[in-house]
Amino acid sequence: MNFVVVQKCRDANVVIDLNALGWNSFFQSQWEKRNEEGLQAGRVSLQHKKRYKILTENGEFDAVIAGKLRHDSDSIADFPVVGDWVAAKLQVEEDKAVIHAVLPRHSKLSRDTSSRLARRKIADEQVMVANVDMIFLVAALNEELNLRRIERYLAMIGDSGAVPVVILNKADLQQEKEQIRRAIASALPGVDIILTSALTGEGVESLLVYFEKGRTIALMGSSGSGKSTLINAILGQEKQKVVGISRYKDRGRHTTTFREMILFERGGIIIDNPGMRSIQIWDGETNLVRSFEDIDILSKECRFSDCRHENEPGCAVQDAIANGTIASERYQNYLKLQKELAFRARRENRGTRDSSKKKWKQAAKSTRQKRQEG
Repeated sequence: MNFVVVQKCRDANVVIDLNALGWNSFFQSQWEKRNEEGLQAGRVSLQHKKRYKILTENGEFDAVIAGKLRHDSDSIADFPVVGDWVAAKLQVEEDKAVIHAVLPRHSKLSRDTSSRLARRKIADEQVMVANVDMIFLVAALNEELNLRRIERYLAMIGDSGAVPVVILNKADLQQEKEQIRRAIASALPGVDIILTSALTGEGVESLLVYFEKGRTIALMGSSGSGKSTLINAILGQEKQKVVGISRYKDRGRHTTTFREMILFERGGIIIDNPGMRSIQIWDGETNLVRSFEDIDILSKECRFSDCRHENEPGCAVQDAIANGTIASERYQNYLKLQKELAFRARRENRGTRDSSKKKWKQAAKSTRQKRQEG
């Protein structure tokens, strides 16, 4: 058996190693600063709407958020997510817990939910997973393989604090898999690119070297990329439910409908994510520079410091496109993402102004009421 099932436990003598769950000096320092008397540290292992499961030294507990934490939160980004370390009050006899605080995160993977909030015309951050050390970006080696989409994912991962690894899955479906891998590796310098087949087991052994005690690895990718099947291959067990996929159409429904943390017996933690149909980037310019570092470096070699990389003489970026060093499609994708981030920034600023205006109105109303009462 390669994965660990943590049972609910009422035996106070049974202790789970928090270090195996990812606890380290960073979280220990945060915990000591808070001095949470009467509370225990736990890590969120599953989130389903407003209900959670957390892993603590005393086992697994069903958990909900304390009313004060919910009331004091400024946005959904303040709520706990899978991977978060929390301070919780345990009700051991009932196998239940109440989450009173979320510890500061050392990393987080976020996306913009503006499209869902279009009527409000403001930006809002959704944290998908927290405290992740590495992200396996899984893409299927089929006719829908899209380098521009991979670049988009990497831009999302860029400022999360996690290290990306691109996994080209379903290698058994592609005869020219090595040529494709080399082409993608050339386009994405500095990123590990690994060929795998969850069906045949190809490349799975190469993934095991990334796992070690306390390291958290999240999987993400589009629907049908084979994440759940790949997790089964890594774990050697039918842990994740998988829906059969037609080899003719190579399509299937993603079967992960919520995020879940799984402990790996040899060391390490896996977090599975639902397939993503749209990739809305949250973080700003920094992650774009990291994901398109080649373009950023070339832009510094332009003759003019304010070069827009259009028709200016001495433009190193346009020269690189002309001689094939940088693909024109890659540069166009870079520009597209820049525009999206600028648009999101405007929405975020509008949301900040609206929020401040609302707080001032509430404060003024409260002051008037006190004067009237006085």
